[in-house]
Formats: sequence, C-alpha cells, structure tokens
Amino acid sequence: MNAPVPNLTLDYLWPAAPGPGAVHEVAPGIRWLRMPLPFALDHINLWLLAETGGWAQVDCGYGDAATRRLWEEHFAATPEHQSIKRVIATHYHPDHVGNAAWLMARFGCALLMPQAEFLTAHAVADQRSGYSVAATSGLFRAHGMAAEHVAAVEARGNQYLRGVPELPSHYQRLLAGDETMIGPHRWRVIAGYGHSPEHASLYCAALNVFIAGDMLLPKISTNVSVWPVEPEGDPLARFLDSLGGFAELPATTLVLPSHGLPFVGIHARVEQLRAHHAARLAELEAAVIQPMTAAELVPVLFRRALDLQQRFFAMSEAIAHLNHLWHAGRLARIIGSNGTIRFGRP
Repeated sequence: MNAPVPNLTLDYLWPAAPGPGAVHEVAPGIRWLRMPLPFALDHINLWLLAETGGWAQVDCGYGDAATRRLWEEHFAATPEHQSIKRVIATHYHPDHVGNAAWLMARFGCALLMPQAEFLTAHAVADQRSGYSVAATSGLFRAHGMAAEHVAAVEARGNQYLRGVPELPSHYQRLLAGDETMIGPHRWRVIAGYGHSPEHASLYCAALNVFIAGDMLLPKISTNVSVWPVEPEGDPLARFLDSLGGFAELPATTLVLPSHGLPFVGIHARVEQLRAHHAARLAELEAAVIQPMTAAELVPVLFRRALDLQQRFFAMSEAIAHLNHLWHAGRLARIIGSNGTIRFGRP
C-alpha cells in the first residue's frame, strides 16, 4: 500500500537525493548511491561502507543493462569504489540482489545475506516450491482476480529473472543478532519479517546509523504480501511485530531506507506505521458487509488506477490484510464449492 501516513513528523537531513550513479556522504565512511528502477517505484538507495582496502556494498540494484551502464559510469567517476570487498544483500528482491553475482565476478568478493533470502531467491528464479507464476496465478484466481488480470500475470512470465539474470551459487550467512566489523565499526543485524522471509537491516551504535532496507520507509508502508508458498500465512503480524525491534533504537538514529530520503524520527515512523495498518484493517473490516473476495476489496486499500505491476502487489497485499483479520478472529474465511475464497463476518 502506498497511501501516505498522516501527521508524519520526520527530519530529512538532505532535501534531495544524489543523481543516478552519483554518491553523497551521509556519515563518516558511509556513502549514498542511488540507482533507477524500471517501474513506478523508480529508484533504490544503495549504501557503501568503508572498510580496510575498499568498501562493503549494501544492496546492489536491479540487474538490467541500463543499471549496469550506470555502475560502469559510477566506477569511472569514482575510482576509489573499484575495490568492493563484499556485497551485503538485505533480502532477495531483485532491486536488492540483482547485481550481486555480477559484482562478485568483477571483484572476486563474497556475498553476505540471510539463508532464507538466499534460498528464496533461487526458488523464485527456478520457479520452485510454490513460487512459480502458475502457483501465483492460482492463488489470485482463488481470491477472485478477474480472468483477464490473471491472464496478464501469466503472460508476463517470470519477472524475477528480468531483474536477477544470474544468481550466486554460494554466500556467507547472516543471522539475526550477528555482529560484523566493517572498517572500524561494528554493525548488528536486526531481522525483519513480513516484507520478505528474513530481511536483514543493519545498525551501528557508534555511528547511530540504521540501514533499514525495505522495512522502514519514510513515505510509504512497505509491501506485505501473501504468496502461494504460504497461502494461509499472516505476514502482516510478523511485520508489525518487527517494528518493535526498530522502536528500541535511539530516537536520534539516522535511518537509511532503500526508498525515499534518509531521515531522523524512527519512533514517530514506527508509531505512524502501526496506526496506518490499524486504520487500513479497520476500513477493510467495515467494508465486508457480505462475503467478499480479496479482488473485490483491493479498491478499499488502493484508491487509484493500478498498472499490472501495482495490481500484482496490491492483490497479494489485500490477501495479507484479510488473512490478518481472519487470524485475529475479526473476519471468517469462507471457501466456496468452486474453490473461491471469500471473507465475511465471523
């Protein structure tokens, strides 16, 4: 959902982002690199952390030719960055891991990421274990998506491979609570759930900096979706629980998100996200005056025209919110004789 959170009070230290492929220092030894994305959410923030003899690259952008040309321009304009010692991927999504194998081959460096994220990347790329286009189409069909929209999902095929043309065959595992030295500073892994299986954010107490990835964005609530591998799951509960770990960080923490501008105001953002989802859940619950499918309820959460990419994520997010209401006992889940799933009053 990208409805804005009301009454949000954040302090943006930089009014604008660096241009595509350019860098800006945001803290000692931390550089902000922005790359474009080929869809409505049109950019990703990447972070370079100085370490002995080079840099650790946190996330690496969408793996298409246009982005790789920008990487080449970046290396030419910033020669000191031609020494990447390791790539750290917060999670498996293509804008975060799309160039990992390419950078590893170029620099002979290691990849660090959580195991669930590494294995999920391979499952999605290989269309295995409930991550196939056919399985997703079946899930959406069961939740009432119109036949022409299901056909459009099927026709576009495996979008993941467009952003991740190759994947590494090996990695070094990150676990929740792990601490790793990057240059002179110790960084702690804070796990987040709901947006992806085992998202790894990074916090440095000495610098008071939190690399949030997609778990804490300043303007939108990150996508929280149900996928066919876990069709009855409650990822929204896991996401809301994860916010508690971020709320424990100091109020003065500089938050470096994957999308949007860096900000200070982590406690306000956590509370506003909680309020945002509570409001959306209440709206959904009130809208169910008779048994309805997720497809029929998408307009309650997304009050605008959606393109195919947006409709894909809107559908999976609507299912996630309805599953949450079902698990909480606020709605009933009703499976019809034809397999169609509806939600109604308990």
